[in-house]
Order: sequence, then C-alpha cells, then structure tokens
Amino acid sequence: MSEQDTPRAGDELWKRAEIESPCVKLCQIHPEERLCVGCLRTLEEIGMWSRMTPEARRAVMEELPSRAPRLRKRRGGRAARQGG
Repeated sequence: MSEQDTPRAGDELWKRAEIESPCVKLCQIHPEERLCVGCLRTLEEIGMWSRMTPEARRAVMEELPSRAPRLRKRRGGRAARQGG
C-alpha cells in the first residue's frame, strides 16, 4: 500500500453518503479573494456545506472551476513594473 493509499486520521469523518465535498485538505483563505486556495469555496460556503441541499452544493461545485483564475493573478513581474 502506498503512502497515498494509507488512510489518515480523520479521513473517516469526511466520508458521507452525500455529494462529495470539494475539500482537498489544503485549507487556506486567500487574503484578497477570500476563497479557500484548496477548494475555491468562500468561508460562507464552507460553513454552510453540511446544511446545503444537494442542489445548492451542485451549483457551487459547477461554479468552482470559474473561480480558479482569480487566484492565479501574478502580483509582480514585468506587468507590475510597467504599471499594467
């Protein structure tokens, strides 16, 4: 069994018979975008996830890929030095 296949403490807590959570256990909130850098959800969505309907969760899941570019903006480099 590889290290990746080895169950970790707490993994059983995340297994439910409902729509999967987008959580990838890389929980850090981006200071400007206010999104989790791991799953791309807002703090409100994370907090409400267990109380959301399956339809509401699906709607959030469908929106997540469109949020990724918000976290990929470069903060420096040539564009910043040239004012653009």
